[in-house]
Amino acid sequence: MKLSLRTLALGLALSAGAAAVQAHNAWLMPSSTVLSKADWVTVDAAVSNDLFFFNHNPLNLDSLAVTAPDGSAVKPENMFKGKLRSVFDLNLTQPGTYRVALVNDGIFARWKDKATGQTKRARGTAESLAAQIPADALEVEITQSAGRNETFITVGKPSTLRATGKGLELVTANPTDLVKGEKTSFTLQLDGQPAKDLEVTVTLGNTRYRDKLDELKLKTDAKGQFSVTWPVAGMYWLDVSTTDQKTSVPKAKERRLSYAATLEVMP
Repeated sequence: MKLSLRTLALGLALSAGAAAVQAHNAWLMPSSTVLSKADWVTVDAAVSNDLFFFNHNPLNLDSLAVTAPDGSAVKPENMFKGKLRSVFDLNLTQPGTYRVALVNDGIFARWKDKATGQTKRARGTAESLAAQIPADALEVEITQSAGRNETFITVGKPSTLRATGKGLELVTANPTDLVKGEKTSFTLQLDGQPAKDLEVTVTLGNTRYRDKLDELKLKTDAKGQFSVTWPVAGMYWLDVSTTDQKTSVPKAKERRLSYAATLEVMP
Protein backbone atom coordinates (compact mmCIF):
# COMPACT_ATOMS: atom_id res chain seq x y z
CA MET A 1 0.00 0.00 0.00
CA LYS A 2 1.36 3.40 -0.96
CA LEU A 3 1.26 5.95 1.85
CA SER A 4 -0.55 9.21 1.19
CA LEU A 5 1.64 10.80 3.82
CA ARG A 6 5.25 11.48 2.98
CA THR A 7 6.42 10.10 6.28
CA LEU A 8 9.80 10.03 7.94
CA ALA A 9 9.96 7.29 10.47
CA LEU A 10 11.10 9.78 13.04
CA GLY A 11 7.54 10.38 14.13
CA LEU A 12 7.30 13.49 11.94
CA ALA A 13 4.44 13.80 9.46
CA LEU A 14 5.53 15.26 6.16
CA SER A 15 2.23 16.08 4.52
CA ALA A 16 2.35 16.64 0.76
CA GLY A 17 0.40 19.68 -0.41
CA ALA A 18 0.34 22.98 -2.25
CA ALA A 19 2.75 25.77 -1.42
CA ALA A 20 -0.01 27.59 0.41
CA VAL A 21 -0.17 24.71 2.90
CA GLN A 22 3.51 23.94 3.32
CA ALA A 23 4.61 20.48 4.39
CA HIS A 24 7.02 19.85 7.25
CA ASN A 25 10.10 18.34 5.64
CA ALA A 26 12.96 16.80 7.63
CA TRP A 27 16.40 17.18 6.09
CA LEU A 28 20.19 17.19 6.49
CA MET A 29 22.16 19.98 4.80
CA PRO A 30 25.98 19.70 4.51
CA SER A 31 28.09 22.81 3.97
CA SER A 32 29.81 20.93 1.13
CA THR A 33 29.05 17.69 -0.72
CA VAL A 34 32.37 17.52 -2.62
CA LEU A 35 35.85 18.17 -1.20
CA SER A 36 39.11 18.03 -3.15
CA LYS A 37 41.02 16.92 -0.04
CA ALA A 38 40.50 16.07 3.61
CA ASP A 39 38.63 18.84 5.40
CA TRP A 40 35.83 19.72 7.81
CA VAL A 41 32.15 19.85 6.91
CA THR A 42 29.32 21.29 8.99
CA VAL A 43 25.87 19.72 8.71
CA ASP A 44 22.56 21.35 9.63
CA ALA A 45 19.58 19.15 10.55
CA ALA A 46 16.07 20.54 10.75
CA VAL A 47 12.36 20.14 10.17
CA SER A 48 10.97 23.08 8.23
CA ASN A 49 7.94 24.49 6.45
CA ASP A 50 10.19 25.57 3.57
CA LEU A 51 12.93 23.30 2.27
CA PHE A 52 16.35 24.10 3.72
CA PHE A 53 15.23 27.05 5.88
CA PHE A 54 15.28 26.84 9.68
CA ASN A 55 11.75 27.83 10.59
CA HIS A 56 10.14 24.99 12.54
CA ASN A 57 12.03 22.47 14.69
CA PRO A 58 15.50 20.94 15.10
CA LEU A 59 16.05 17.29 14.21
CA ASN A 60 16.95 14.88 16.98
CA LEU A 61 20.46 13.51 16.40
CA ASP A 62 20.24 10.47 18.68
CA SER A 63 20.06 8.11 15.68
CA LEU A 64 22.84 9.79 13.67
CA ALA A 65 25.19 7.38 11.89
CA VAL A 66 28.12 8.62 9.75
CA THR A 67 29.80 5.93 7.66
CA ALA A 68 33.26 6.39 6.12
CA PRO A 69 34.20 4.95 2.71
CA ASP A 70 35.81 1.90 4.34
CA GLY A 71 32.66 1.18 6.34
CA SER A 72 33.96 2.46 9.67
CA ALA A 73 31.97 4.85 11.84
CA VAL A 74 32.87 8.54 11.98
CA LYS A 75 32.25 10.36 15.23
CA PRO A 76 30.47 13.72 14.78
CA GLU A 77 31.89 16.61 16.74
CA ASN A 78 30.50 19.82 18.26
CA MET A 79 26.94 18.52 18.26
CA PHE A 80 24.39 21.17 19.16
CA LYS A 81 20.60 21.27 19.31
CA GLY A 82 19.05 24.72 19.13
CA LYS A 83 15.50 25.98 18.92
CA LEU A 84 15.24 25.71 15.14
CA ARG A 85 18.04 23.41 14.02
CA SER A 86 20.64 20.90 15.12
CA VAL A 87 24.26 21.19 13.98
CA PHE A 88 27.34 18.97 13.97
CA ASP A 89 30.82 18.97 12.42
CA LEU A 90 32.58 16.14 10.60
CA ASN A 91 36.34 15.78 10.18
CA LEU A 92 36.58 13.88 6.88
CA THR A 93 40.09 12.52 6.47
CA GLN A 94 39.53 9.44 4.32
CA PRO A 95 39.17 9.68 0.53
CA GLY A 96 35.89 8.44 -0.91
CA THR A 97 32.16 8.88 -0.35
CA TYR A 98 30.63 9.23 3.12
CA ARG A 99 27.05 8.41 4.09
CA VAL A 100 25.57 10.76 6.72
CA ALA A 101 22.27 9.36 7.95
CA LEU A 102 19.61 9.52 10.61
CA VAL A 103 18.37 5.95 10.93
CA ASN A 104 15.21 5.09 12.82
CA ASP A 105 13.66 1.78 13.80
CA GLY A 106 10.76 2.44 16.12
CA ILE A 107 7.39 1.16 17.25
CA PHE A 108 4.13 3.01 17.66
CA ALA A 109 1.23 1.72 19.73
CA ARG A 110 -2.38 2.77 20.15
CA TRP A 111 -4.93 1.25 22.50
CA LYS A 112 -8.13 1.98 24.41
CA ASP A 113 -7.96 2.23 28.18
CA LYS A 114 -10.38 -0.27 29.69
CA ALA A 115 -11.28 1.86 32.69
CA THR A 116 -11.86 5.21 30.95
CA GLY A 117 -12.46 4.25 27.34
CA GLN A 118 -9.90 6.86 26.27
CA THR A 119 -7.50 6.24 23.38
CA LYS A 120 -3.86 6.14 24.43
CA ARG A 121 -0.73 6.36 22.28
CA ALA A 122 2.95 5.68 22.84
CA ARG A 123 6.17 5.17 20.88
CA GLY A 124 9.47 3.56 21.72
CA THR A 125 11.06 0.12 21.65
CA ALA A 126 9.38 -3.23 22.06
CA GLU A 127 10.63 -3.37 25.65
CA SER A 128 9.52 0.15 26.61
CA LEU A 129 6.07 -0.26 25.05
CA ALA A 130 5.52 -3.55 26.85
CA ALA A 131 5.87 -1.63 30.10
CA GLN A 132 3.51 1.15 29.00
CA ILE A 133 0.59 -0.85 27.62
CA PRO A 134 -1.65 -2.23 30.38
CA ALA A 135 -2.35 -5.96 30.33
CA ASP A 136 -6.10 -5.29 30.08
CA ALA A 137 -5.80 -2.68 27.29
CA LEU A 138 -8.41 -2.94 24.54
CA GLU A 139 -8.06 -2.69 20.76
CA VAL A 140 -4.25 -2.64 20.85
CA GLU A 141 -2.65 -1.68 17.52
CA ILE A 142 1.14 -1.89 17.08
CA THR A 143 2.96 -0.50 14.05
CA GLN A 144 6.65 -0.83 13.25
CA SER A 145 8.47 1.97 11.43
CA ALA A 146 11.84 2.11 9.70
CA GLY A 147 13.20 5.30 8.21
CA ARG A 148 16.44 6.65 6.74
CA ASN A 149 17.16 10.35 6.15
CA GLU A 150 20.58 11.01 4.68
CA THR A 151 23.02 12.97 2.59
CA PHE A 152 26.37 12.18 0.97
CA ILE A 153 29.81 13.79 0.95
CA THR A 154 32.76 12.83 -1.26
CA VAL A 155 36.42 13.57 -0.52
CA GLY A 156 38.59 13.33 -3.63
CA LYS A 157 37.69 10.30 -5.75
CA PRO A 158 34.20 8.84 -5.09
CA SER A 159 33.80 5.31 -3.77
CA THR A 160 31.02 2.72 -3.92
CA LEU A 161 28.36 3.08 -1.24
CA ARG A 162 27.84 0.14 1.07
CA ALA A 163 24.17 -0.85 1.30
CA THR A 164 22.93 -2.18 4.64
CA GLY A 165 20.16 -4.34 3.18
CA LYS A 166 17.70 -2.94 5.74
CA GLY A 167 14.63 -0.86 4.93
CA LEU A 168 14.49 1.58 2.02
CA GLU A 169 17.86 2.57 0.54
CA LEU A 170 19.04 4.52 -2.48
CA VAL A 171 21.70 2.86 -4.63
CA THR A 172 23.74 4.87 -7.13
CA ALA A 173 27.29 4.91 -8.45
CA ASN A 174 28.03 8.45 -7.25
CA PRO A 175 25.34 10.52 -5.50
CA THR A 176 27.65 13.56 -5.39
CA ASP A 177 28.25 13.76 -9.16
CA LEU A 178 24.94 15.25 -10.28
CA VAL A 179 24.89 17.91 -13.01
CA LYS A 180 22.21 20.22 -14.41
CA GLY A 181 20.68 18.88 -17.66
CA GLU A 182 22.12 15.40 -17.20
CA LYS A 183 20.17 12.25 -16.37
CA THR A 184 21.00 10.24 -13.26
CA SER A 185 19.81 6.68 -12.77
CA PHE A 186 19.06 5.39 -9.29
CA THR A 187 17.96 2.08 -7.81
CA LEU A 188 15.72 1.96 -4.77
CA GLN A 189 16.02 -1.14 -2.63
CA LEU A 190 13.79 -2.51 0.10
CA ASP A 191 15.60 -4.88 2.47
CA GLY A 192 18.24 -5.40 -0.22
CA GLN A 193 15.73 -6.23 -2.97
CA PRO A 194 14.34 -4.00 -5.77
CA ALA A 195 11.63 -1.67 -4.46
CA LYS A 196 9.25 -1.71 -7.41
CA ASP A 197 6.24 0.48 -8.26
CA LEU A 198 6.96 3.14 -5.64
CA GLU A 199 6.39 6.85 -6.18
CA VAL A 200 9.49 9.00 -5.66
CA THR A 201 9.19 12.74 -5.15
CA VAL A 202 12.11 15.07 -5.97
CA THR A 203 11.81 18.71 -4.88
CA LEU A 204 14.19 21.59 -5.55
CA GLY A 205 15.05 23.60 -2.42
CA ASN A 206 14.26 27.28 -1.70
CA THR A 207 10.55 26.54 -1.89
CA ARG A 208 9.73 29.71 0.02
CA TYR A 209 10.59 31.72 -3.10
CA ARG A 210 8.21 29.82 -5.41
CA ASP A 211 4.44 29.91 -5.76
CA LYS A 212 4.49 26.21 -6.70
CA LEU A 213 6.52 23.35 -5.30
CA ASP A 214 7.30 22.07 -8.83
CA GLU A 215 7.91 18.56 -7.58
CA LEU A 216 9.13 15.84 -9.90
CA LYS A 217 6.94 12.74 -9.50
CA LEU A 218 8.72 9.55 -10.56
CA LYS A 219 8.04 5.84 -10.21
CA THR A 220 10.35 2.89 -9.77
CA ASP A 221 10.17 0.08 -12.34
CA ALA A 222 10.22 -3.68 -11.77
CA LYS A 223 13.95 -3.48 -10.95
CA GLY A 224 13.47 -0.63 -8.50
CA GLN A 225 15.09 1.79 -10.94
CA PHE A 226 14.15 5.36 -11.80
CA SER A 227 15.91 8.28 -13.51
CA VAL A 228 16.04 12.02 -12.89
CA THR A 229 17.01 14.66 -15.45
CA TRP A 230 17.99 17.64 -13.34
CA PRO A 231 16.27 20.83 -14.61
CA VAL A 232 18.44 23.33 -12.72
CA ALA A 233 21.39 23.37 -10.35
CA GLY A 234 20.76 23.50 -6.61
CA MET A 235 19.99 21.43 -3.54
CA TYR A 236 17.24 18.84 -3.92
CA TRP A 237 15.22 16.77 -1.46
CA LEU A 238 14.20 13.25 -2.51
CA ASP A 239 11.65 11.23 -0.57
CA VAL A 240 9.63 8.05 -0.81
CA SER A 241 7.47 6.00 1.57
CA THR A 242 5.53 2.77 1.60
CA THR A 243 4.10 0.11 3.91
CA ASP A 244 4.24 -3.67 4.10
CA GLN A 245 3.49 -6.47 6.53
CA LYS A 246 7.08 -7.68 6.93
CA THR A 247 7.33 -6.81 10.60
CA SER A 248 9.96 -8.11 12.99
CA VAL A 249 8.11 -7.00 16.12
CA PRO A 250 5.63 -9.35 17.84
CA LYS A 251 1.97 -8.30 17.37
CA ALA A 252 2.89 -5.57 14.85
CA LYS A 253 0.71 -5.98 11.76
CA GLU A 254 2.20 -3.21 9.61
CA ARG A 255 5.61 -1.77 8.85
CA ARG A 256 5.88 1.84 7.68
CA LEU A 257 9.01 2.61 5.69
CA SER A 258 10.40 5.94 4.58
CA TYR A 259 13.48 7.32 2.88
CA ALA A 260 14.70 10.88 2.29
CA ALA A 261 17.94 12.31 0.92
CA THR A 262 19.46 15.73 0.31
CA LEU A 263 21.33 15.86 -3.01
CA GLU A 264 23.34 18.65 -4.63
CA VAL A 265 23.18 19.28 -8.39
CA MET A 266 25.98 21.36 -9.88
CA PRO A 267 25.74 23.78 -12.86
